Amino acid sequence: MSDEFAENLGGEPAAVVALTTVGADFDAIGMARTLVERGLASCVNVLPGATSVYRWEGKINADPEQQLIIKTTAGRVASLSAAIHELHPYDIPEFIVLPVVGGSEKYLNYLRQGEDYLKSLKELE
Repeated sequence: MSDEFAENLGGEPAAVVALTTVGADFDAIGMARTLVERGLASCVNVLPGATSVYRWEGKINADPEQQLIIKTTAGRVASLSAAIHELHPYDIPEFIVLPVVGGSEKYLNYLRQGEDYLKSLKELE
């Protein structure tokens, strides 16, 4: 397999993307930083400016939110879920996990191994 693209298969821990949303006024960057500091995510993107339309308590709502895109491994999902539920301001936080079926081999290795992988690359230089 080339360094350009790799399937997310084999004996390595599978890469996944988890999604959650928080309110527009919530400290989403602080939450993202906490997830990375705890080693539960390799990278979190915070996308402001989302609007969520949903049914809650019998009425349709449309509220501004921020989308968090959390890159991690399948082995971290249970701990990540617990942290999301601990840190999240909502009674029922969105927590959806999607499989990654392929991508850049180097990036997938980074997701699986974190900074240890980056150090190994520098040692090869």
